[in-house]
Amino acid sequence: MLFPRSTVLAAMLVVSSRAFRANVLPAWVSVASFARGRSLSSAAASSCSAATGAAPDMGCAAVVTGDLQPQPLFKFFEELSSIPRASKHEAAALAYVKRFADDRGLPWREDGYGNMVVEKEGMNGGEGAPIVVIQGHVDMVTEKNSGSSHDFLKDPIRLLVEGDWLTADGTTLGADNGIGVSAALALLDMPVSSGARLPPLECLFTVEEEIGLVGAFELDGSLVKGRTMLNLDTVKWGSLFVGCAGGGDSLITLPVEQEAVDPASYESVAVEGLMGGHSGINIQEDRGNGVKLLIRVLEAVLEGVPSLHLVDLRGGDKHNAIPREAFATILLPKGDSDALKAAEEIAGAVLGDLKMEFGTKEPSMAVQIRKDADAAVGTCLGAGATRRLLSLLELLPHGVVKISHDVEGLVETSSNLASVTPIEGAQGGDAGGNGTYEILCSTRSSLSPPLEAVRRRIKTAAELCGASNVLRRQAYPGWQPNLQSNVLKVARDELRVLLNGEEPGIEALHAGLECGVIGDKAPGMDIVSFGPTIDGAHSPDERVNIASVGKFWQLVLATLEGLATKQQ
Repeated sequence: MLFPRSTVLAAMLVVSSRAFRANVLPAWVSVASFARGRSLSSAAASSCSAATGAAPDMGCAAVVTGDLQPQPLFKFFEELSSIPRASKHEAAALAYVKRFADDRGLPWREDGYGNMVVEKEGMNGGEGAPIVVIQGHVDMVTEKNSGSSHDFLKDPIRLLVEGDWLTADGTTLGADNGIGVSAALALLDMPVSSGARLPPLECLFTVEEEIGLVGAFELDGSLVKGRTMLNLDTVKWGSLFVGCAGGGDSLITLPVEQEAVDPASYESVAVEGLMGGHSGINIQEDRGNGVKLLIRVLEAVLEGVPSLHLVDLRGGDKHNAIPREAFATILLPKGDSDALKAAEEIAGAVLGDLKMEFGTKEPSMAVQIRKDADAAVGTCLGAGATRRLLSLLELLPHGVVKISHDVEGLVETSSNLASVTPIEGAQGGDAGGNGTYEILCSTRSSLSPPLEAVRRRIKTAAELCGASNVLRRQAYPGWQPNLQSNVLKVARDELRVLLNGEEPGIEALHAGLECGVIGDKAPGMDIVSFGPTIDGAHSPDERVNIASVGKFWQLVLATLEGLATKQQ
């Protein structure tokens, strides 16, 4: 989703909801100030750097975000950003949270999968209120631009302040869900002297959310005692979210036959520069899918120049991200410059068609044919294998399948052609033989029957094209709205004040949140979700609006104060 840029006016550290209602700011509230266009690196001369995976020094000052408010939240986000935390590699981030809790004498516990809870007693009149669960996931999507040398397993995220936005240098930022996690840490760090009225808190940090809500599926429900939860993992400030889509992946295994060929010239065909984005939130925007567009280029080139052969193709690597780029290797008869020239002309013509089709939606889209010095020598895909592979990738659904009849504008069902990957032998070699491709499709729906109907379509197409296996991974449930929710009422009342009397949007999200799964694990959980404005989630264009983080923080505090007034 795209949101208008806004000017940062003020962001508060701790302001009671009573002060909001009076429209009076306490004298100690600081105003955010930062230079427009300032670009600094969190890795530069920062003692917070954790390039080796070690937890940062918790006493160090924020280097990039030092002028941003709310400073406690941004300070923790900068520390978290210095710790590599790809899905399945969250150990260092969890160690950081444990050390954080131990340093403050806060009790914590974890389940057998790595999900953990840190407790904090209520304060300033909220001690007797019911426990509130604050929930976020510690892992992040790891996407980078093709020219980036960033290593997500050891390098810190390089933070940049650009005007009203915080972003990263050529990689995903990790504001999804690092801002939510940092808000939880800021709450746990608040002293009684702040004056904030808080109920007892259980801050639940889950793992492996970005690869299919795995941590939530593995959650031991007894880890949390509270039955009211704030999920801090949405990306649109000004709305409250009360429902989300369910989803399920389909993994196709396609065997391919290879043929031995004489030594020849290899060229790479690349589709690059696409926006990509979140396969749920951005799917209705009709952004280009790198794999789908590459197939269009290859179909035209291989038909127009029959002497060319396909060696391999690949694109995408995350189930929940729209592929931003895709690549193929083609084989040309040695010394056939005419074939190369013809291929380049055809690819250029297809690019012209695509630019006309996508207009201003994909302004940086590029199609290139260039020498591939790294290509394997000796084999290419057979004609039958090429036809089956390209046909399958053409047939697989991508994009919006159906808009909801019940909720205006809500995508009910969609599917993302997420990745195509050659496995052993499929990238060529020095002899003919067999190889394999794995193709991943990620399907979402608010309803289970259409979700499974699309997955059956995927299975049928795959089998018709010769797939040896189609693994339909366990689907995760959607989160069904409860408009009578008590926590929704409290959050809506507080958000209405922050919006100067404007009625907040109450929305369902066409993306997977952990709320439905956690609700199944902890029956009776009353949940609402909200967050700041994050653009470009799951892509290197990810950025978070700084002013919206301040407003989000105000809403967290105001909602907790409202819940703290309810005694046991």
